[in-house]
Amino acid sequence: MKFMLLVKASTKSEEGHFPSQGLQDAMGRFNGELREAGVRIMAHGLYPSSRGLRIFFPGEGLPPRMEEGPFVPAREVVAGFILFEADNWEEAVAWAKRMPDPQGYGEGEIELRQLHE
Repeated sequence: MKFMLLVKASTKSEEGHFPSQGLQDAMGRFNGELREAGVRIMAHGLYPSSRGLRIFFPGEGLPPRMEEGPFVPAREVVAGFILFEADNWEEAVAWAKRMPDPQGYGEGEIELRQLHE
């Protein structure tokens, strides 16, 4: 089964700030543990939403509408993701609970979702 940890943005990440070196090291260790366990597929951070674009599809036959970032509120924006495999939901939750606070400013939030296969 494949799962995705969605790292939610914070006001700091949307301003382009990176977490402390200590937190970056902790995230590196977590990603290393996923790799060593053979379950990590991919992980990436995203640029702030100010460098993004949303495309809305208002209805059949109507042209898409575009909106340039930044998008608010920040916690509704995805700042990064980790794609990994687990045997079941419980194992995926166990991995998610091991992840360090991705923001390090008391604003960290992640969302765990299973992929359709």
